[in-house]
Amino acid sequence: MDAMLVQVLLFIASVALSSCDVSHIETTTEVLPPRPYAFSYTAGRYPGEIDRQHAEVSDGSGVVKGTFSYVDPRHKVRTVDYVADKDGFHPVLSDVPPEHPADSEAVARAKDRHYQLYAKIAEEHAQHPFPDETSIPRQSAAVAAAAAKHAQLFRVIAEQHARIAAEREALQQEEEEKLALQELH
Repeated sequence: MDAMLVQVLLFIASVALSSCDVSHIETTTEVLPPRPYAFSYTAGRYPGEIDRQHAEVSDGSGVVKGTFSYVDPRHKVRTVDYVADKDGFHPVLSDVPPEHPADSEAVARAKDRHYQLYAKIAEEHAQHPFPDETSIPRQSAAVAAAAAKHAQLFRVIAEQHARIAAEREALQQEEEEKLALQELH
């Protein structure tokens, strides 16, 4: 059978089927029985080393219970037991992580000094939100001379770019005129 004929027949059949009245057909959705499951795994970053584990069980009714363990940055095993149900995810850490280490005397002094400086600067800015013109650093003679030199060089370069752009535009216009004349002949 010709491939084109097959395509036409398939198209006609799909149009015919899509326009059929199917309101008389009754459909029912079968409620599937619960599908419980269980899984577990262990893994490690290096061969022969296990540094994480995970196990999970579901009764199929939407309640999932599980546990996972991992090795924290301090090389201590942390275990989390959890239940996930219609009300959400409920983890329980079996071992509370340690408190953050206390600041050493030097760190405490540095933090205190930082906060004092911060408060002083914030207060100054609150009293004088705009800097005093006399406190703004001024340019030295060498910096002013370098800035003037760079400004002059910038003007020269800008003039050169303008000249090049004008020449390029003139050449482009000349090319367009030549093409227009060639099309007339």
